[in-house]
Amino acid sequence: MAEPNFWDNQEQAQIVINENNELKQKYDNFKNLTDHVENLEVTAELLEMEDDPDVQSEFESELAATAKLLQDYRLGLLLNGKYDANNAIVEIHPGAGGTESQDWGSMLLRMYTRWAEQHQFKVQIEDYQAGEVAGISSVTMRIVGHNAYGYLRSEKGVHRLVRLSPFDSAGRRHTSFASVDVMPELDDSVEVNINQDDLRVDVYRSSGAGGQHINKTSSAVRITHLPTGIVVASQAERSQLQNRATAMSMLKAKLFELEEQKKAEEKAKIEGIQLEIGWGSQIRSYVFHPYSMVKDHRSNFETANVQGVMDGDLDDFINAYLQWKLKEANPKSGDSDVKDDISCR
Repeated sequence: MAEPNFWDNQEQAQIVINENNELKQKYDNFKNLTDHVENLEVTAELLEMEDDPDVQSEFESELAATAKLLQDYRLGLLLNGKYDANNAIVEIHPGAGGTESQDWGSMLLRMYTRWAEQHQFKVQIEDYQAGEVAGISSVTMRIVGHNAYGYLRSEKGVHRLVRLSPFDSAGRRHTSFASVDVMPELDDSVEVNINQDDLRVDVYRSSGAGGQHINKTSSAVRITHLPTGIVVASQAERSQLQNRATAMSMLKAKLFELEEQKKAEEKAKIEGIQLEIGWGSQIRSYVFHPYSMVKDHRSNFETANVQGVMDGDLDDFINAYLQWKLKEANPKSGDSDVKDDISCR
């Protein structure tokens, strides 16, 4: 960065700065972790010399804090994908089942919003379509924060809910489904060719919250990519121009994802392996009745703390998924590292 011609190419310079910031963040996290470990060692030595309740309490608090830092550090090491550091675009689409599934969609929206808040990530609703009676018919949101996509790519797939229906007067048990799609938000360094002649652009009045302006002007934008049938929409911004730019960004992410999926399928076919089906595959079950359990069908991680999960406590599932993916990529490695890392929670 000290080179005199460093800023000649501003886009390339920004990429270098971002990479440098990521490396600095990793170093800072490691230094913070080692500092906590050193404090633990000192406190443990004091306890050996004298059994002091105050020192014991301090040691236990420091141990819990260090365990959390270690968990976060290990999780960060697993986020080494090309786009893991990017913001995430998340779409939730309730399945068939009307009000039941639409309510389930809104529960998932709340779950991811709570998770993002716990990580100090910003949540921006780009498109919100309310359900006829309750819940949502669809929602698209941006989760803005470092490694947002890396964390949330584990959520791509179909989520299944089993519960006693609050909408059924007979109190019967219902099963509902909702699909979640997760894509990385791409910057200008990633080229995706989009022919403007392949697009149909519609403008309409926003249906979500936003005050008088957002509902009285045709500021919302819907873009249809005719060759693929992909539809994206944005209504979060006050101006039509801003919403069009956001919608184009989402379309770019979707077309990129489609192309990457095709490449992965071709590679898997050549290598003769069974590719994990992300979209359309049931990845997790949330059982509220007759017992309480949330289980991931890929990593087999499960918990009985249903309320905690619905309040955004997803890190154990995310970590288990990343460990599972690591094992898939390195099948010769044993299970011990995976089990140890999950059990430390």
